[in-house]
Amino acid sequence: MLEILGLARSVYYYHVARVSAADKYADVKACIKTIYHEHKGRYGYRRIMYTLRQHGHYINHKTVQRLMQQLGLKSTVRPKRYNSYRHDAGQSKQELMNRDFEATQLNQKWVTDVTEFNVHGQKVYLSPVIDLYNREVIAYRTAKNATLPLVSDMLKDALNTLETDDKPMFHSDQGWQYRHKGIQQMLADKNLTQSMSRKGNCLDNAVAESFFGVLKTEMYHRQKFKNADELIKAIDEYIHYYNHKRIKLKLKGLSPVEYRNQALKAA
Repeated sequence: MLEILGLARSVYYYHVARVSAADKYADVKACIKTIYHEHKGRYGYRRIMYTLRQHGHYINHKTVQRLMQQLGLKSTVRPKRYNSYRHDAGQSKQELMNRDFEATQLNQKWVTDVTEFNVHGQKVYLSPVIDLYNREVIAYRTAKNATLPLVSDMLKDALNTLETDDKPMFHSDQGWQYRHKGIQQMLADKNLTQSMSRKGNCLDNAVAESFFGVLKTEMYHRQKFKNADELIKAIDEYIHYYNHKRIKLKLKGLSPVEYRNQALKAA
């Protein structure tokens, strides 16, 4: 055979080995493609590695990265951009978070903010509350106008999830909504501590900004929307996906809800 092919023995077996090596990853590649398309290109090689392990494929992140390159699969890259909204009306609060965005238990630290979307000149606003323990969006509201109920209704929903002993710090920027007496009274009635970012220091609320960056990169900028109502529906679908299915590396490859349920079970 080697004489017919005109190949040296070493060259022949080198190519046989390469073909065999490629074939041994056939099932893994099929699984990678399934995971990648199931999550609409939002997963990079590290998240895919964790998901592969849930399916019984224990390979390291470098191999996953190489196989994704061979398959021409590339995750969406999120730009690092931060925006801060400042307003002079109402009473500000001291910055107490000190950029310590880690929490040791549920409902210990909450962060919030408001972001804006534009669909053919129609505005949509999103106001979420995020628990820093597992980065879960525990409550949110969307609206076509940035009025007080956008935040007050969201806050009511979030407060209704608390047990009697839960007293999370509530951290935001210095937006007018968070300076409003009504919002501050709602927090005071529950004996919650309110914290606000310093003026011009958007990194003081980096987790909320990061969530908006992920959502806009993975959903908003990847789709075309006919109108504001269609976008609001997509936001609902994405936040459910984010909470229940999208794994986070910092959560040991679990989604926020899975991590919460694991913590509650352990307790």
